[in-house]
Amino acid sequence: MTAQVSYDDVKPGLELAPVSYPVTRLSLVKYCGASGDFNFIHWNERIARSVGLPNVIAHGMFTMAQAGRYVTDWAGAGAALVELGVRFSSPVVVPDDDIGATIEVSGVVEEKTDGNRVVLALTAKSGEAKVLTRARAVVRLP
Repeated sequence: MTAQVSYDDVKPGLELAPVSYPVTRLSLVKYCGASGDFNFIHWNERIARSVGLPNVIAHGMFTMAQAGRYVTDWAGAGAALVELGVRFSSPVVVPDDDIGATIEVSGVVEEKTDGNRVVLALTAKSGEAKVLTRARAVVRLP
């Protein structure tokens, strides 16, 4: 369990430690069931390749969810994620379950605002590719 982050302890420019999230075909199939999005490109290599993709790709919202998870894990249980916005810039390619893929999320505190709110700039990468751009979260801290 993560310690609670306090508004008073956070300063603009604070860099948050990166966290890596594994992505497997199994996690994508589970996400298909949770989201109701069973598009073949998320679990069937043959079809993903037939439409020009290098292999199966993660759902964009799965990738965004990892960014949200990163923020809520950092902020702690007493905080509230008020806003989360991203642009999808590159897919997370999942070659197979032996290799899988990794989404690495990091962040920096951009500013503190009224109402105990903190603005975070987020970075999400898979390998060398930035998979999210303009990723920004607003968190209300105790």
